[in-house]
Amino acid sequence: MKILRVGTRGSKLAVAQTTDAAVRLSEALGDCRCELTIIRTAGDRVQDKPLDQIGGKGVFVREIEEALLAGTIDFAVHSMKDMPSEPAPGLCFCRTWPREDPRDALILRGAASLAELPEGAVLATGSKRRAYQLLRLRPDLNIVGIRGNVDTRLRKLDEGAADGLVMAAAGLRRLGLEGRITQLLDPETELVPACAQGALAIECRADDAELLRRLNALADADVHLRTACEREFLARVGGGCHTPAGAYARLDGEELVLTAFLASEDGAKTEKLTLRGAKSDAERMAREAAFALRSRVGEGE
Repeated sequence: MKILRVGTRGSKLAVAQTTDAAVRLSEALGDCRCELTIIRTAGDRVQDKPLDQIGGKGVFVREIEEALLAGTIDFAVHSMKDMPSEPAPGLCFCRTWPREDPRDALILRGAASLAELPEGAVLATGSKRRAYQLLRLRPDLNIVGIRGNVDTRLRKLDEGAADGLVMAAAGLRRLGLEGRITQLLDPETELVPACAQGALAIECRADDAELLRRLNALADADVHLRTACEREFLARVGGGCHTPAGAYARLDGEELVLTAFLASEDGAKTEKLTLRGAKSDAERMAREAAFALRSRVGEGE
């Protein structure tokens, strides 16, 4: 039986989603077994600074990509929302597998919904995208920053550091913590998610054609179309951890519906739009949304 070495970060969430991917791959192929290799990244080592001060999205993947290129692992599993627009030279992403819930979730202490939070309530998030959209809904809220893994953030909440947290529903579900969710926020009318939130980015060497073929066999064509549209929007707005941007694409029959959000760096301007079009127009729609929103928030072309 062939052994495939799969690289992952060491957090509970990263290990959980990588284990799930490894089991799915092993069961689908039948002739291989996956062994996890834990790799500590810069983003894991530095927990006391915002991501945009320590290098952006690449801080969670650089060491893993180096291991791929060195041949010490065969493929890697990441959260797609944490990935730069393009992999390192010599590497590639497989087509997107089925996606977990893309929505953002509220975990609240004492209130049953966002609307029921008292005036001036404290909500914690490490994301400008989330912070600026929450303030569009509730300008009275006090939004504070937070870093750390899921358990750390929940512990801080339970200890009274805030009245609530905003986190990705996908991570909570993968950890079996969906019971902590107070409210799921609508991805079109309330809080547009991070691009490709809930999806996995599975990365391997570009010249490993046989493994890439096997990884692609587990892909979902509709999910791949939707996440590719969202990531194209992010690439077109120059997205990274510095960019308060989000996008959510869904299918309505044969139509693609794209909702996108963009804010200026300081949050002074925030804009959202929704476009509808044919599935074949996904890339054009992403470009159109990016151009329109950049123009509105004063980011230029």
